[in-house]
Amino acid sequence: MSGGVDSSVAALLLKEEGYEVHGVTMRLWRDPGSVRAATDEGNLTPDPGEEAAKVAAAMGIPHRVVDLQDVFYNRVVCNFTGEYSRGRTPNPCVDCNRSIKFGLLFEEAVTLGFDKLATGHYVRIAQDHPGGKFRLLKGLDPGKDQSYMLYVLGQQQLKMLLFPLGERSKGEVRGIAEQHNLAVANKEESQEVCFIPDNDYRSFVERSCPQAAIPGFIVSGDGEVLGRHRGIAFYTIGQRKGLGLTTTEPYYVVSIVAEENKIVVGPLEGVFSSGLVAGKLNYIGGTPPLDSLEIEVKIRYRAPVVTATLVPFPDGTARVFFKEKQKAVSPGQSAVFYRGEEVLGGGVIESAL
Repeated sequence: MSGGVDSSVAALLLKEEGYEVHGVTMRLWRDPGSVRAATDEGNLTPDPGEEAAKVAAAMGIPHRVVDLQDVFYNRVVCNFTGEYSRGRTPNPCVDCNRSIKFGLLFEEAVTLGFDKLATGHYVRIAQDHPGGKFRLLKGLDPGKDQSYMLYVLGQQQLKMLLFPLGERSKGEVRGIAEQHNLAVANKEESQEVCFIPDNDYRSFVERSCPQAAIPGFIVSGDGEVLGRHRGIAFYTIGQRKGLGLTTTEPYYVVSIVAEENKIVVGPLEGVFSSGLVAGKLNYIGGTPPLDSLEIEVKIRYRAPVVTATLVPFPDGTARVFFKEKQKAVSPGQSAVFYRGEEVLGGGVIESAL
C-alpha cells in the first residue's frame, strides 16, 4: 500500500472478497535536496507509510512498513544517475519493479508465508487451463494500462500475484473509494519519478551526478561544431526545442556520445530508426522464441504499439525490426513485446538500428 487510491482500493476489494488482507508499505529513498520536499505549510510531505497506515486502520486490517531505502538507493537511484552519465535515458520504474517491488518485497512475502501479493497496478493475469502457464495481459482501461512496466515478471511471480484493478477503470476505482469514504479518494496521481518529489530531475542529476552536467559541444553528423550544450543528461534522442542553435534548418538530437561529452544533431530523418537491439531480456513464458516472431512493440511507456519482427540472438540479446521506421529510439528505455492484449516480455534498448 503506497498511501494512494489505487493500492487502497485494491486492498479494500480483496477484503470484500473474503481475503485476510495485510497492508505493507515500502519506505523508499527520496531526494532530501528537492526544493519541494516540503508542503506549502513548511511541513514534511506526508510519509507514505503513515498515510497507508491510516487507510489500513480505517479498513480494519494490519499494516507494516518495510524499510528499503538503502537498497532502493543502491539499485534504482544509482542506476538512474549512472545511465544519464552514460548518455542514456533510464526507466527507474522498471528497475524498481524488477529488483524491489517484485524482487525483494516479493521474496519477503514468500518468507513471511503469505499466499498472495497484490498491488494496485492496472494489468490482468490469465491462465488458459489449470496447470498451464500464466499470461500477463493489458489492463482494460487503456489510459491506465501499466503492462509496459511489468514485462519483468515471470511465472513464479505471476502464480502468486493478484491485480484487483485490472478489470476496472480509474473512474471506477475513485468511485469505489468515495463510496467507502476512503480518505485518499481524491488524492492526486503520484509524480513521474517517485524519489524526486518536485519532478525536477535536472537539478537532481546536477547534484547527484555532476559529470552528466558538464557543458560540451553540439556537433553535426560530420563533426562541425554548431553550439554548446549544458550537459548530456539534459538532452534526449529526438529533441528539437532547447538546443539553442541559430541554424536556418531545424535540427534534432540524433545521438549522445557520452565518452566525448557531445551531442550529435541532424535533420528529422536522422531521428527515425528501422529497429533496435535489446538486452537484459525477460520472457514471461520463461523461454525466448525459437525463431523470429511477428509481434507488436512499445518503445516508450506512452508510445503506441507498432508492428515489428522479433529476432532472438544466441548471445541473449534480440533485434526488433519495425514494419515502419520509428522516431526517437532511446537507449536505456524499455522495448516491450506484445501479441494483442498479451505481454510476451521485453528488454532494455541498447541501440537503434
